Amino acid sequence: QVQLEESGGGLVRAGESLRLSCGRTSERYSVAWFRRTPGKEREFVAGISWSDSSASYADSVKGRFTISRDNAKNTVYLQMNSLKPEDTGVYRCAAMYGRVTSQSMRVPKIYSYWGQGTQVTVSS
Repeated sequence: QVQLEESGGGLVRAGESLRLSCGRTSERYSVAWFRRTPGKEREFVAGISWSDSSASYADSVKGRFTISRDNAKNTVYLQMNSLKPEDTGVYRCAAMYGRVTSQSMRVPKIYSYWGQGTQVTVSS
């Protein structure tokens, strides 16, 4: 049983950075970050496959966010730089066993495990 645990959210100003952590993952699990922002549906942010650590990003965060994993610590990170007010929302990590394609990792229903979420608030 995988029990994901997010941390690292908070309140920052536009242009600042945060690093989110998704703990209690496992080496053979592909992991993604999703977010729910005010007035929007849940959206894919970034994902990383377990097999080759290949990553994929939403266009809205490409070049600003970086997903990485430390298998020794069973943790996946989301480094968020140059934050914007529109990045405000609840960020949740999700995991599934095995590798996943860059297209498939954007689909929420493929994930078996979800964390509770961490709030990110970016003020202007």
